[in-house]
Amino acid sequence: MEIKKTTSTPLWRNRKMIPIIAQILFVIIVGIVIAFMVRNVMSGLEQIGLTLGLSYLNLKASFPIAESIISYTPDDPYTRALLVGLLNTFKVSIIGIIFASIIGVIVGIARLSDNWLVSKVATVYVEVFRNTPLLVQIFIWNFAVFLPMPKIQDALSIGSFYFSNRGASIPWFTLQDNTAIWLIVLVLLIVASVFLYRKLMKVSLESGKSTYPLISSIGLIAIGAIITFIVLGNGPFGVSVPVFNGNAFAGGTSLSIGFMSVLVALTIYTSTFISEIVRAGIMGVPKGQTEAAKALGFKSRTALRLIIFPQAIRIIIPPLTSQYLNLIKNSSLAMAVAYQDIVGIGNTIINQTGHTLETLLIVISVYLLFSLTTSLLMNLFNKKFQLVER
Repeated sequence: MEIKKTTSTPLWRNRKMIPIIAQILFVIIVGIVIAFMVRNVMSGLEQIGLTLGLSYLNLKASFPIAESIISYTPDDPYTRALLVGLLNTFKVSIIGIIFASIIGVIVGIARLSDNWLVSKVATVYVEVFRNTPLLVQIFIWNFAVFLPMPKIQDALSIGSFYFSNRGASIPWFTLQDNTAIWLIVLVLLIVASVFLYRKLMKVSLESGKSTYPLISSIGLIAIGAIITFIVLGNGPFGVSVPVFNGNAFAGGTSLSIGFMSVLVALTIYTSTFISEIVRAGIMGVPKGQTEAAKALGFKSRTALRLIIFPQAIRIIIPPLTSQYLNLIKNSSLAMAVAYQDIVGIGNTIINQTGHTLETLLIVISVYLLFSLTTSLLMNLFNKKFQLVER
């Protein structure tokens, strides 16, 4: 009787097993590299007499911070110093995102303008600031624009705004007793105005009659604010105006040279990329939409606001998110002009304590937190505006 011999494919030639084996080998190699790096770091720390840990964060910082949103003194611990740096990074990032978005949208639309001069000026703006390094722009704003300004005794004044080589002193808001009530009223008014705008806009589109939705919504907020002011007897905020006392400005709020340099450079640099994204988004909307709007009698501005731009938003949001993330990460260049953000303060702490690895991990975690939060919010925004397909 003949016995059949079964043959099986060797393991190293099995098409199902080869990818699995390759992935296992890759994980093993990565693990060995990480283990080698960790061992090398631990050995280096032992040689200089340091051990890993975060207990050093409770020690006294012993260095001043010129610009802080919250109260801070050199007697505070490193933890509070890092919190100040985090808030400074957040401040320059969020203000930069707001201004860069506004300027980017305006310049992007201006590049598509039929007016030759407006279009060319916008083109020059984009090409000049987009094609020069951000760090160079920060240096130019810092050393060539803001630092040469007059001394504080001869500060340049524009109304209640003062500019000197120490920075800018501008009027600022102060809280009142009724600020919380005002905020609640304003939120309710904004919600009501949005509802009114949508209602009137729907009526306008269905009937073809002008119902003035924008003016009506703004009027609702204005009338509500006037009534609230009469009832409460004061506004939501007071205004503190800077006054020069012979050595410095008291009142208002002060913006340092470093902060202004970084903010202006980040805003202008990022706005050029946003403007190109906006321009591409508008051009990505089919021309038939524009022609249909004109055929229905829409003015160019109305067609852009109600038909073209809402469709372009769906194209704009994904690349816009990348620019926001780039702005947040580029804010780390602030250290070059002595603006004390999380990177600058972290660097000072490293020099004082020698805890390089722990401090850098904290700095990385801060940027990761900002970036992931921004990405999450923009993804939610994108999901709201994206087309719903069956």
